[in-house]
Amino acid sequence: MAKKSMIAREVKRKKLVKKYAAKRKSLLDEFKAAKDPMERLEIHRKIQGLPRNSAPNRVRNRCWATGKPRGVYRDFGLCRNQLRKRAHNGELPGVVKSSW
Repeated sequence: MAKKSMIAREVKRKKLVKKYAAKRKSLLDEFKAAKDPMERLEIHRKIQGLPRNSAPNRVRNRCWATGKPRGVYRDFGLCRNQLRKRAHNGELPGVVKSSW
């Protein structure tokens, strides 16, 4: 189980990403459309002025059951340990034990 503070930090990051998504997208579109280097520099400073944790690439995938940050399968949102446990218990639809 991950520390509660780390899980709370991730929740805070997700909120910030959602809050600043529209503003960040509009600034990035302006940046891509701008031709003048000075204008691009000014827009880049505005982007850098946004909170650091509002960038979507700072959000870490975590297991929804345990909060573990490593070995998380996107299809289920579970870490590898929980995925194995729940698959053996038959709690995941469409997952069968392989045998060859």
